[in-house]
Order: sequence, then structure tokens, then C-alpha cells
Amino acid sequence: MAEHRSMQRAALLDAARSLLSEGGTEALTFPALAERTGLARSSVYEYFRSRAAVVEELCQVDFPLWAAEVSAAMERASSPEDKVEAYVRRQLALVGDRRHRAVVAISASELDAGAREKIRAAHGGLVAMIVEALGEMGHGEPRLAAMLLQGVVDAAVRRIELGAAEDPSVITEAAVGMALRGVRG
Repeated sequence: MAEHRSMQRAALLDAARSLLSEGGTEALTFPALAERTGLARSSVYEYFRSRAAVVEELCQVDFPLWAAEVSAAMERASSPEDKVEAYVRRQLALVGDRRHRAVVAISASELDAGAREKIRAAHGGLVAMIVEALGEMGHGEPRLAAMLLQGVVDAAVRRIELGAAEDPSVITEAAVGMALRGVRG
């Protein structure tokens, strides 16, 4: 029974990713989740109390995977500058991942304070990954530089998500260039 519930929950999360990715916030409804998974609408409520709860769980499941991918890319880099480049490039490469698109599709303002705090803490862990490399590059305020660097990444993510006039590779190159020239101490 526990395995069945786990499989149903995973199916609901996968359906939620698809719905958010395809149609944004408006598409994530419990009737749509029920239709995608073959469950009764009332059964969806047995797993999640609200749309925000679905998104919060998506973040709890997916964010560690993204962070691990960014960390692995940084570990393969040999110099602090290469680590910064890997940090930026890997995050921007993940923009096309439907797990990322799903979470970005819903506004943090729709989440309760507890969910927003969990997401902020997860992002804080991502920022913490790059502090050491920035310190090794000689930056006097590596934590501040890391937060500002993440702001560059976040702006590039939004630009890519909006389907900006520029090709995503152009946005990525601009963000990497800004990061490498803008974070030196």
C-alpha cells in the first residue's frame, strides 16, 4: 500500500510538472491533475491540500537535483574562474529542463510563508556553493558577490524563460562574461 501511494504521489508530481511547464499556473488545477493521472479529483486532495502544497513538494524534490548538477559541474572545474563559469552555465542549461520550468511557472507569492522560506533556504544553499571560489579569486566580500552573481543568473533565467529576442546561448554567454568580469576582487 505504501509503495502504491508513493507511485501515485510521484505520478501527481510528474503531472504537475507537465501542467506547469505547458500552461503555467492556470493549468495546475486539481481536476487537471486528476485527469492526467487517472485519479478521482477527490483522491488528489488525499495527497495535496492545495496547489501551493504541490509546488512546495516539487521544490523539495527537484531543487536538490538541480543543486547536485550545479555542484557536479563545479567539481569538474579546475580553477576558481572555471567554477564560476560552471556555476552560471549549469544553472542556465537547467532552464530548459521541464522540472525547472514547472517551478518557475508559479509565483512565489502564491505560496505560504513557510514554503517561501524553504525555497529561499534552498536558493541560499545554491549561493553558498560559489562563495569559496569567489574568495579564492580575491574578492573581499565573497558572500555578497555570490548573492549578486546569483542575481545575474536569475536575470538571465528570466530572460530565457520569457523567450527573449536573443537566443538562449547569447544570454548564457552574456551572463558568463558578466560573471567573470564582474566578480573579480
